[in-house]
Amino acid sequence: MIPLPIDEALPALRQALQSRDEVVLEAPPGAGKTTRVPLTLLDEAWLDGQSIVMLEPRRLAARAAAERLASELGEKVGETVGYRIRLDSKVGPKTRIEVVTEGILARRLQDDPALEGVGLVIFDEFHERSLDADLALALTLNARDLLRDEPLKVLLMSATLEGERLSALLDKAPVVRSEGRMHPVALRWGRPYQPGERIETRVVQAVLQALDEEGGSLLVFLPGQAEIRRVNEALAEQLAGREDILLCPLHGELELTAQRAAIDPAPAGRRKVVLATNIAETSLTIEGVRVVVDAGLARVPRFDPGSGMTRLVTRRISRASATQRAGRAGRLEPGVCYRLWSEEQHAQLSAYSEAEILQADLAAVALQLARWGVEPDELSWLDRPPAAAYAQAQALLERLGALQRNAHGGWQLTAEGQAMAELPTHPRLAHMLLRGQTLGVAALAADVAALLAERDILRDAGADLSLRLQQLATGRGSAVQRVRQLSRQFRGLLRDRTAATALDESQALAALLAFAYPDRVARQRREGSGEYRLANGRAAQFSEPDALMKEPWLVIAELGSQQGRREERIYRAVALDPALFDGVLAEQVVLRDELELDEREGVLRAERQCRVGELVLSSEALPGLDEAARSQALLGLVRRKGLELLPWTPELRQWQARIALLRQLDLDKDGRSDWPDVSDAALLERLEEWLLPYIGKVSRLAHFAQLDLAAMLATLLPWPLPQRLDELAPVAIAVPSGSRIRLDYSEQPPVLAVRLQELFGLADTPRIAGGRQIVKLHLLSPARRPVQVTQDLASFWANTYAEVKKDLKGRYPKHYWPDDPLIAEPTARAKPRNR
Repeated sequence: MIPLPIDEALPALRQALQSRDEVVLEAPPGAGKTTRVPLTLLDEAWLDGQSIVMLEPRRLAARAAAERLASELGEKVGETVGYRIRLDSKVGPKTRIEVVTEGILARRLQDDPALEGVGLVIFDEFHERSLDADLALALTLNARDLLRDEPLKVLLMSATLEGERLSALLDKAPVVRSEGRMHPVALRWGRPYQPGERIETRVVQAVLQALDEEGGSLLVFLPGQAEIRRVNEALAEQLAGREDILLCPLHGELELTAQRAAIDPAPAGRRKVVLATNIAETSLTIEGVRVVVDAGLARVPRFDPGSGMTRLVTRRISRASATQRAGRAGRLEPGVCYRLWSEEQHAQLSAYSEAEILQADLAAVALQLARWGVEPDELSWLDRPPAAAYAQAQALLERLGALQRNAHGGWQLTAEGQAMAELPTHPRLAHMLLRGQTLGVAALAADVAALLAERDILRDAGADLSLRLQQLATGRGSAVQRVRQLSRQFRGLLRDRTAATALDESQALAALLAFAYPDRVARQRREGSGEYRLANGRAAQFSEPDALMKEPWLVIAELGSQQGRREERIYRAVALDPALFDGVLAEQVVLRDELELDEREGVLRAERQCRVGELVLSSEALPGLDEAARSQALLGLVRRKGLELLPWTPELRQWQARIALLRQLDLDKDGRSDWPDVSDAALLERLEEWLLPYIGKVSRLAHFAQLDLAAMLATLLPWPLPQRLDELAPVAIAVPSGSRIRLDYSEQPPVLAVRLQELFGLADTPRIAGGRQIVKLHLLSPARRPVQVTQDLASFWANTYAEVKKDLKGRYPKHYWPDDPLIAEPTARAKPRNR
């Protein structure tokens, strides 16, 4: 075998795994850990003929790793070494090293929690912190503790220096480090990036410069496929006639032959320019590269809990990612990295990339954990799933029929949810597949699910999804073939049940999408416009003219937007016949009695509305509502219009802020406190508790102003909290002059605005909340104008007062300005009475 940098660390790794069941291996990209470690451990005595499962974060990396391992043994893939990825697998009866993508392991654990016959699980490139890797590790550790009699060893392999944190997760597991033999890489910095700047022109210039200045092949990092395509086209034009230059795009959607052309060494006498996404950052080794051109950007998914949508966002990479990318140039010989940003900007980058679990859609995770029978806090995580995003995921699963509340108020998996969890796709698409099977349109559902699970096969053909179905039926190319292959897999999973349907294809297509995306049913705001309102209350629009704009109703399958913009852009959708809400989509319609505010006349009018989420299908006037229905409708009005309908006073807002301060100070590690949450959001959630008993007589807008809001809110503060509130967060505090000065709790920390002379003799800054909260002093002149803001009164007297005194003495000569304020008599007058 060819010597690799990782070889020096292998004896220590073998020894660590012999004595411990958990080990962390740190090695830089290109050290050879993926190729060498599984083969080294295959014949260890503790493995005892069991197999090794190695996880890779991407399909391309998993297949390439399996091929490399098999070639080291002089075998074909499927013998000792095999792989399993979505839509493809090569394993045999003699396979002992199985390279899989992370989602494959999570699903295998659900079917075989004990992982029978597996002795070692290797998490390769764990520093990438994909959502599937975090889930697979949490389930693996839990299953091992509960279900295994014989040891199951776990090895985390990472390229970044977070070994100690990983070690702590694995019960202080030993950390084995490989320094590697990375050759020096010269860094060449660019000019600072400008906001909104397109990167393609600068990348092309840098590539042409590198081709002139350096030898060897180039690896160019770009954020996504669109940039790869544009840079490839520009370089092809600039390098026309250069037979010695081979342009090689590299991303996960390419055909296998194109991927191999990018990974393999360049033919003799030629140089490669590999245009890659961050797939080449650590997961793959590109042969022959000694020059890296790094745009410094990556495209990552970001889930927005506010909208319930995931969008791809182009972000600056971390310093760790930049180091890994540059290291690709120094694997075989000294290299060069052209960074298209400045050294000053580099220092401002985050140290590490954020884990996907902290900003991802957690619906699939919540479904798998429900199937496993646990809540997140019952498992071991490097980063626990965020509570807000996880709760939203559970709410979506409830809406899709996958979860329901049990007798104890917790969540449990339904029969529908169990069937959804067994399908290898997102819960939205799983629900659509199952409902399509019930409706007798399983084949259509499989086609639609495959189209939505893969990249768009018609990027520039308008938004209508039915056009994609036509392309799927008649089109050619690798993208179409990949969708067909996935559709066949889905059809095979839905073969158990058939039914007849009276729907035509367009109706069936719209119904299927509405089953998957009930929150994205949309109604046109104005006839012929490109603006729509969604069932979830959000706005969406076409950014350019589209044939679907003639449709008053849509179901939208794919949305996106620019950061900071409220409106979502519609990418893929179908027309919806609202008559379906009287048929197969009747379950999405609810009857609701609403009170609508006629703002011109200031009166409330009652309506009975048929609604799909926030969209009104139809309404009829109600001449009268019984008291209970009227009260509920009024609560709905307050929720829609906000608490500003109620008669708030500055004193009540201060009361609210005082409680918020004490609650924050008292929160324990589980987020609990004796003080209730009285924020606007919490009050809106608890309207039934404090507002409902008092609101039944409201019939006009003016009546809201007559409510005794103070008395209503006081019910939220049980005894003895009102007394403690006055003690710990008083409305006013006494100062040395004898005055009682009001505190302003609308800022944090609370502000005490007081004339400087009234604090003479006071050595330290006042505190409240039993001494736990210092106040912020706004020291005022005799004219009550601010002269100083401080939270350290002692420092002010010692260091600043003398200068302030000079200024104030000149402006207010009749006032008392002592040389030593700590022994002077405080006064609220120009001078103390005894002077």
